[in-house]
Amino acid sequence: MNQQMKLMPLGVDVESKIVLKRLASAHRALAELKGVIKSIPNQEILINTLALQEAKDSSAIENIITTHDNLYRETVLPDRVDQLAAKEVRRYASALRLGFSQVRNEGLLRKSTILAIQAELEKNSAGFRKLPGTVLKNGSGEVVYTPPQDTTAVELLMDNLERYINEPDLDDLDVLVKMALIHFQFESIHPFYDGNGRTGRIINILYLVQRGLLDLPVLYLSRFIVQNKAEYYRLLQEVREQNLWENWTLYMLDGVELTARQTMQVVEQVSALMEKVKNHLGESFSFYSQDLLDALFVHPYTKVEFMQQALGVSRQTAQRYLAALVADGVLSCHAIGRANYYVNTELYELLLNIPPLTCME
Repeated sequence: MNQQMKLMPLGVDVESKIVLKRLASAHRALAELKGVIKSIPNQEILINTLALQEAKDSSAIENIITTHDNLYRETVLPDRVDQLAAKEVRRYASALRLGFSQVRNEGLLRKSTILAIQAELEKNSAGFRKLPGTVLKNGSGEVVYTPPQDTTAVELLMDNLERYINEPDLDDLDVLVKMALIHFQFESIHPFYDGNGRTGRIINILYLVQRGLLDLPVLYLSRFIVQNKAEYYRLLQEVREQNLWENWTLYMLDGVELTARQTMQVVEQVSALMEKVKNHLGESFSFYSQDLLDALFVHPYTKVEFMQQALGVSRQTAQRYLAALVADGVLSCHAIGRANYYVNTELYELLLNIPPLTCME
């Protein structure tokens, strides 16, 4: 692939019979997920749980590794968690939120949004690459791909990609096939000095939102990629070297379908747990309210200030509520130094024990 690389896989039937068959099942899974998501009307619950899981695994692909515990502790006590990885994962979640807000408000996934996402990830405003020298290497340090080196070529290719994303009438390919093509093209342009992989994976989710296949950015697609990472890089390279689009497209469709079905299960489990906790709180505490229930699930790890804000109560009242919930076993209390935080243990365990995903046969 060179600086005149084309988005369309010319001369190749991307929507082969096997791709069309897989498309049908992937679309069914996404449609079912879209319906199940509505069982939890408070959007923040899913964005603060599943989107954070997506952030964790997307970052892991780039060898930014953190634990669930550090990640959630960073949300409540950011000054007490001395781990850069947790803070970088948090930036991914913030970038995903930023992009989602812009796409939802504008109905478009613009180049300006892509630049804003990368800037939030990297906390700089370097923008598109302006210097040559960026290459992709394999595990042995060998150069396997050289993306466009000229800044004018990068800008032109990103202009073309922006148009392709936002003008669905340019071709009649299925949305999920186009997502696979867009992801390949973005990663091959490699427009930034840093953050290309994570930005590209955010684009995947936002494209599905923009095209109406998802209402919220909660498809946990990076989990599939990180658990099938070698296959991901192998198939990307096969397209570059041999123009083998079918296997790449099938891989991405597998990821969408499997991830959608697993995400459905997780949402249903969260919904069932919320109902269980709701019934228990209603029977056990006079201070029960829907706001209290939502607060316990929006933040798997919470603190006094979060409870004050969610319920509109004094610090003393929030402390009293939290102490009662700890005594009853709804929450567990932990300390870092003199600061306390509180864990919705059942929700945390649910999110911690999501099973692995592997490619379909």
